[in-house]
Amino acid sequence: MEVNSCLDIAPEVKEALDQGRPVVALESTIISHGMPYPQNVETALMVEDVIRKEGVLPATIAIIGGRLKAGLSKDEIEYVGKKGTAVTKASRRDIAYLVAKGMDGATTVTTTMMIAHMAGISFFATGGIGGVHRGAETTMDISADLRELASTPVCVVCAGAKAILDLRLTLEYLETHGVPVIGFRTDELPAFYSRHSGLSVDFRVDSEEEIADLFLARKALGLSGGMLVTNPIPEEYAMDGTGIDQAIEDALREAEEKNIHGKETTPFLLEKVRELTGGESLDANIQLVCNNARVAARSAKACAEKR
Repeated sequence: MEVNSCLDIAPEVKEALDQGRPVVALESTIISHGMPYPQNVETALMVEDVIRKEGVLPATIAIIGGRLKAGLSKDEIEYVGKKGTAVTKASRRDIAYLVAKGMDGATTVTTTMMIAHMAGISFFATGGIGGVHRGAETTMDISADLRELASTPVCVVCAGAKAILDLRLTLEYLETHGVPVIGFRTDELPAFYSRHSGLSVDFRVDSEEEIADLFLARKALGLSGGMLVTNPIPEEYAMDGTGIDQAIEDALREAEEKNIHGKETTPFLLEKVRELTGGESLDANIQLVCNNARVAARSAKACAEKR
């Protein structure tokens, strides 16, 4: 595979990929825009450690000084964490500009998938994907994450779409574009902070080996696009659905009053929900990311063993 000239693959990540050992990608917006310093850095390193304990190598992804980075050092994670929201939240449309200007960028689900694929990394763990925003029938606010899932062959393990979104329309979009939505030990789409949405997934699997088999089957068939594995937040950390829904409604109302839109919407809503839940939503977010990292690592390991 020809390596993109704008891409730097960390030496330990490159060695693992060259040897066919499993690697799991991680995004960096959770570091820059997800929580304050130093908790963001502590969480990023904790999630990496979850993956390492499974015998798998983590590769946190970002753009630093105009270079696409597949695998960050601890110093680089610290750098992104300290800069926080001063780092550009980088989606597909932003990458060329950031590279051309030699700027920094924190990667979303979209850009993490892109850079992971460039590097040859097939598995990616995140919190929740973006999707169709509530009211999208008038605003046309649909996350680029969905388009990327339809075109980039990476397996994304998440706790569903972020609960601030229209989950039903998000599922409809994914179905239209041929993206399989797979429930890990569940028949129901998890709703990020809570385990239940009342919506059905396309397929259910009950082991990481099944995830690996599905991914390899898609690859053997030459199917384009990725696959989405939805992994419910652990029961002990799940939030009450009614309470979180009310917090989301209040946050949405304030966002509309303040005319917040575009890529600033999700960070604003997540921060407002954190405030309204007394920090409970942030604690839940950290736990579900760790849970997803564990499943992604075991799936990547099973896939490597089957090749």
